[in-house]
Amino acid sequence: MKFPKKIRTYCPRCRTHTIHTVMVYKHGKRRSMALGQRRYMRKQEGYGSQRKPEQKRFAKVTKKVTLKIRCTQCGYERHILNIRLKKIELVETVR
Repeated sequence: MKFPKKIRTYCPRCRTHTIHTVMVYKHGKRRSMALGQRRYMRKQEGYGSQRKPEQKRFAKVTKKVTLKIRCTQCGYERHILNIRLKKIELVETVR
């Protein structure tokens, strides 16, 4: 799917429609000392180890893509468009 790099949409902080820059959201690095990660590792160790049964085949063909938009006026960032896509391409729009 082709999606424009810049869109004009509503900014809740400015309370008006402004130009926003669009980026594909990437999750951050996992923290090994976070409570959830420590709990997961504790459950993984020991006899039998694997928490859940291994998945034999994939149920889904696509991944969910989240887009992050940033207001050019105030710099406010938010997430939009959490949909399933095989591939997303950010393109320059000519006006």
